[in-house]
Amino acid sequence: MILTGEKIIVNSNVQNIESFLIDSNNIEKLLPTDKVSNFESDQSACSFKVQGGITISLVQDGKENGKIYLKSGEKSPFPFKLTIHLSPIEEEKTEGYIEFDGEVNAFLKMMVEKPLLNLFNYMANKLSQQFS
Repeated sequence: MILTGEKIIVNSNVQNIESFLIDSNNIEKLLPTDKVSNFESDQSACSFKVQGGITISLVQDGKENGKIYLKSGEKSPFPFKLTIHLSPIEEEKTEGYIEFDGEVNAFLKMMVEKPLLNLFNYMANKLSQQFS
């Protein structure tokens, strides 16, 4: 299952945004505090509980050409990859979006598709606010 979040504009250059995002400690600043608990992180990985009691863990998996790669950690309920796409549009403006690629069966897809898209869009908008 592939999901693509909405595109947003961030008032910063790609390098500043990458520096922020490749430190997993900063992911907490992008999550909805009312729907996430038990956030734990270090430089290269983080985990948190989402509403409903599911634990998600993210592990940094490299970056190249305006893309930051994250993958599911061992605490996640199913394997997935996240790609954060960043494209410069002006010197201090960057367009970005989150792409999710997960191994999800049809039943689970119906349950997780909308909440995941809402989460990615929320995170993208919070990222935009971080640099405004």
